[in-house]
Amino acid sequence: MNAAADLFPRRIVCLTEETTETLYLLGQEERIVGISGYTVRPPRARQEKPKVSAYLSAKIDRILDLEPDLVLGFSDLQADIASQLVRAGVAVHVFNQRTVAEILRMIAMVGAMVGAQTQAAALLAELQQGLDAVAAAGRALPRRPRVYFEEWHEPIITGIGWVSELTVLAGGEECFPELAGKSLGKDRIVADPLEVVRRAPDVILGSWCGRKFRPEQVMARPGWASVPAVVNAQVFEIKSSEILQPGPAALTDGVRQIQRRLQDWARLHA
Repeated sequence: MNAAADLFPRRIVCLTEETTETLYLLGQEERIVGISGYTVRPPRARQEKPKVSAYLSAKIDRILDLEPDLVLGFSDLQADIASQLVRAGVAVHVFNQRTVAEILRMIAMVGAMVGAQTQAAALLAELQQGLDAVAAAGRALPRRPRVYFEEWHEPIITGIGWVSELTVLAGGEECFPELAGKSLGKDRIVADPLEVVRRAPDVILGSWCGRKFRPEQVMARPGWASVPAVVNAQVFEIKSSEILQPGPAALTDGVRQIQRRLQDWARLHA
């Protein structure tokens, strides 16, 4: 590498999937020396990069052996991992993006960190173009379905900020708008499951944060038989890797899955 290239980190460990996917999309995957074991995007990352962390835990000694000059993490839940690495002398940046705008900002920052601003600008333009197309289709819906997104089931937790934003962008009406802006899961708990019934969602989407979402279990909940989404069998899973990773996945495959379900509902009720 030339002197200018040496200004940027050359050995990066990504503790969550979204920064790994971003670096691959920017053509900077050679900088990655370690990834999360939960990484599935892009698929080849699992074959090419050593897995050094889960979500709440990490192999600190293994990470240190890789001699990273930058570790990228996400959220307060990785604060303990980050602090151990900082005490060991490693440079760490922990992102905390919870909205669509913050996801886009994260991508821009990752691009700047590795000197790939031009590639990042092109990726951001492509993502924005896709979001604009989803928004246009959403505005064209003759009626906006009420959407309940379930992030966890015991206790019931509604969808985080970017999920709610993407749902509204795709033409849905958020069932729990007062909870959507709260970043912590504990603040999005619906204590009374019958409150979902009272809000009468037309479509239920779920992603149980790493566990398989079970529509049949949701539809069989006591008192839920009258929910329009249950009556019309409009209860669907979106994989966690596609909607709960706050990165390119949510802004592409994730939002398009939401869009498809809402468009299908609109056709059923035309």
